[in-house]
Amino acid sequence: MSLLDIAQQLSSQLNTHRFSNPVRYVYNPFEYAFEGYRKYVLRYGEEAKTVVFVGMNPGPWGMVQTGVPFGDVPSVRDWLGISAEIRQPSHLHPKRPVMGFKCHRSEVSGTRVWGWAKSRFGDPESFFRRCFIANYCPLAFFDEAGRNITPDKLRKHDRDHLFTVCDRAILETVKILDARYVIGFGTFVYRRLVDNLLNDTLDVSMVTHPSPANPRANKGWQGIMDLHPVIQKVMLEVNTRF
Repeated sequence: MSLLDIAQQLSSQLNTHRFSNPVRYVYNPFEYAFEGYRKYVLRYGEEAKTVVFVGMNPGPWGMVQTGVPFGDVPSVRDWLGISAEIRQPSHLHPKRPVMGFKCHRSEVSGTRVWGWAKSRFGDPESFFRRCFIANYCPLAFFDEAGRNITPDKLRKHDRDHLFTVCDRAILETVKILDARYVIGFGTFVYRRLVDNLLNDTLDVSMVTHPSPANPRANKGWQGIMDLHPVIQKVMLEVNTRF
């Protein structure tokens, strides 16, 4: 089993489920943007990691466009050095276009996450030597008006199915990467991690989500990351000054 195997299995299992209202549109980047994710994994996810960061699900101007978690186009293209041909979801909302690497909209969460990594580690190879970033859920959900619906806002029977599949996938992801630490971006992901990964050998913690919808993140998110005790341990290992 590899990270790419997990992605394809996860995609297949979720595609069999029909999500109920208010969900009207479901985007699955592991289908139409898989080439972007494939390049990300083959380039940066082939070795064991110290830390795995876990986000919630794709943002409309990030992973939805590139297939890469928190995949803001300039960050993915210019810092990670990844570009790929991106196809189209089977059911597209006119207010949520997929332009792939031609997208000019910025994903603020992505610019914060990858901007922090660049400022603290310098080059992507140094970051990924110890760290990896994954998403708990690979799907993006939109209502009839094109508004984003996060996984925690789904109806209970939809959440139950999603959690069963995604819980298993994130557990396998952490095992493959042989991580010592897992850090969830935000409370929702942290709770899923605690329910599935908490044991005597694995350290599970959280940091506030970088989304601009999170007031705390708008008051110096990089500084919040720097103060996380696991991040401080990793930075000491690489002898990088804040």
